[in-house]
Amino acid sequence: MSSLEKELFLSKLPSRPPMRPGLQAGSKMRMGPGRKRDFSPVPWNHYFETMEDITIAREISKDSFRIYKSGSDGPVLLLLHGGGHSALSWAVFSSMIISRVKCRVVAVDLRGHGDTKVVNSDDLSAETMSRDVGDIVDTLYGADAPPILLIGHSMGGAIAVHSAAKNLVPSLLGLCVIDVVEGTAMDALNSMQTFLRSRPKVFSSVENAIEWSVKSGQIRNLESARVSMLGQIKRYEDDLDTPGSSQSFIDTAIHEEEEEEEEEEEGGIPKKEKKNEPTKSIKQDTPEYTWRIELSKTEKYWEGWFRGLSNLFLSCPIPKLLLLAGVDRLDRDLTIGQMQGKFQMQVLPQCGHAVHEDAPDKVAEAIAAYMIRNRFTEAKGDIQSIYPSF
Repeated sequence: MSSLEKELFLSKLPSRPPMRPGLQAGSKMRMGPGRKRDFSPVPWNHYFETMEDITIAREISKDSFRIYKSGSDGPVLLLLHGGGHSALSWAVFSSMIISRVKCRVVAVDLRGHGDTKVVNSDDLSAETMSRDVGDIVDTLYGADAPPILLIGHSMGGAIAVHSAAKNLVPSLLGLCVIDVVEGTAMDALNSMQTFLRSRPKVFSSVENAIEWSVKSGQIRNLESARVSMLGQIKRYEDDLDTPGSSQSFIDTAIHEEEEEEEEEEEGGIPKKEKKNEPTKSIKQDTPEYTWRIELSKTEKYWEGWFRGLSNLFLSCPIPKLLLLAGVDRLDRDLTIGQMQGKFQMQVLPQCGHAVHEDAPDKVAEAIAAYMIRNRFTEAKGDIQSIYPSF
C-alpha cells in the first residue's frame, strides 16, 4: 500500500463523496454561489471491491503489477489507462458499468505507472506493454481465461489494439478504444512536449493537485478527479531534477479566477486599469507531491504506440467500438472503415480527452449497449429497456 493510500485510510473520509440532491454520480458538479468545491481525495475502495499486486515471473526478473477488481460473474473488462494516468482513472466508470450489466472489471496500472513495479520501468514500447497485457491475463486466469473485453484510453487504447492484433489475449471477445486515432495522435506529437512543460512540476498537497486537474480541464469531473489523481502523483523527493517554481500553474489559475470574481463584484472594471492596487499573490507552500512518471522522457516510444494504429484496429476480427470526444478526430482510414460498417462508433461531445472520466455515466451506457448488442452479457434490472433493439 502506498503512502498516499495509508494517509487516506487514516483520515477516515466519508463513504462516498458528498453530492447535491438529484445529482447523478459521475456527472459534473456545479456549485452554487458562495459554496466551495471539495477537493479532498477519495480512496480506491469506494469504487473497486479489491486491490492486489500480481507477480509475473520473467526470465531474469519478477515484475509486480497493481490491479483493481470488481464483479463476480460475466465477461471481464480489462481496462488500460492513458499515459501518465493509472487504473484509478477507471474508478467511477467501473462502479457504473458494474451496476448496468453482468460483468467483471480488472483495471491495471501499466508499466511505469501507478503502483506497478517492474525492473525496467522505462521501457514503454508498444511491444513490451502489449506483452505485459498478455502476461497479466495468463497470470490471472491461466488456460481457463474467461471471455475478455479489452478497453483502453489514449495510450492504453493503442496498447489494447496492439495486444488484440498480436492475439496475446486468446479469449478476447471485443475491443473498445477511447479517444485515440492514429492521424490526430501523430499530428499532436509535435506539441506534446509543450503541453507537458505547461503543467506544474510540483503540488503542495493532494488537494492542490486535484484542484489543478479540475481547474485546468485535465479532468472535467470533480468526483473522478478526487480518486484518479491519487494514481498520478507521488511524494516529492528532495533530489528531484526539476524543482518547482514559486508560481505554479495552479496558483496562476486560482489567481486568475479570483481576479475575475473581483471584477464582477466591482462593476467589471479590469484590475489592470486600477491604480495603486498591488496584484494579489497566492502563497506557494513547500512542495510535497510531484508526478509519478515523467512523460517527457517517454517521447521515443510515442510514434511506436500510434503509427499504423488505424489499420491494426480495422484488422482485428472482433466486434469493435470507438468512442470519441469529437467526430473531427477521425482520420481517413477510420472514416472509410466506419462507412463500411467495420466498427461501431459513438461521439460523446462536451468531453475532454479523458472521456471516461469526464462522462463515466455516458461511457458506461455506450459500452453496456455495445455489450448487449453483441450478446456478450445481459443487462441488470430494467436497464435493457433504455437501449434500442438491433
